Amino acid sequence: MSPAGVPLLDAGLPAGVGGGFTSRAGAGGDGPYAGFNLGDHVGDDPVRVEAHRAALRAAVRADELVVPVQVHGADVVEVDAVPSRPPRADALVTRRRGLALAVVVADCVPVLLADPAAGVVAVAHAGRPGLVAGVVPAVLAAMRSAGARDVVAALGPAVCGGCYEVPAAMADEVASLVPAARATTSWGTPAVDVAAGVLAQLARAGVRASGPGPCTFERADLFSYRRDGVTGRSAGVVVLP
Repeated sequence: MSPAGVPLLDAGLPAGVGGGFTSRAGAGGDGPYAGFNLGDHVGDDPVRVEAHRAALRAAVRADELVVPVQVHGADVVEVDAVPSRPPRADALVTRRRGLALAVVVADCVPVLLADPAAGVVAVAHAGRPGLVAGVVPAVLAAMRSAGARDVVAALGPAVCGGCYEVPAAMADEVASLVPAARATTSWGTPAVDVAAGVLAQLARAGVRASGPGPCTFERADLFSYRRDGVTGRSAGVVVLP
C-alpha cells in the first residue's frame, strides 16, 4: 500500500527509483469504470479521473505527473516539466527529480525503465503495434542519449499470449519482426505474446528486466479492453524521488 492509500503492485524497481503498477483497487464506483480508472479518453467522468491522477502523483511522492496521449507508435518525448498539452507519444523520458511519468493500459504492456546512477527514468506503452514499431528500442536509445548506461526494466500486468488471440496472418506478421512474440492461445489458436516480445527486445539490448505481471484478461481486479470492451485504464508510473 502506498503512502497516499493507492495500492501499487511492486515493480521491483532499483533503490532510488519510485513507482509501480496500479490495479482497479483504490477507488469505488460502479459500471465499466469501477475502480481506480486513470484513462481520460474512455468516457469516464473527467473530474474523477483527474482526482485519481492526483492521488497517483501523491502516492509516488511526485511533484508533478505527465501522462501522454498514446498513439500506438514508437515516438519518444523527453520531458523536464509538465507541458501545456500532453505529448502525443508512447514513451517518455526524464532526468528531472520529482517528475513522475506514467502510461495507461488495459491489456498493453506498461514498461518502466531506470538508470538511477545516471538519474534517468522512462516509461513506455507497448501494445502489439508499438512492439512492432519498436517503441522499446526507441526509448532505450533516448535514455542512452540522455546519459543512461545501466538500464533496468520492469513489465507490468498485460494480456498474456494464452489469451491474446489474433488472425493467423497477423500472428505471422508480428512473428516475422519479433519472433519471440509468437504464441498460441490456451484453446489452440494463433496468438501474440507482446510481453515476451518486449522481454526479447530488452534482452537483445542488454537490459535486465522483471515481469510481466498477471494477465489482465484473466483477472477481474485489472482493467481489460479485450475482455470488457468499454473499460477503464490502469497505469505504470516511475519517478526519481
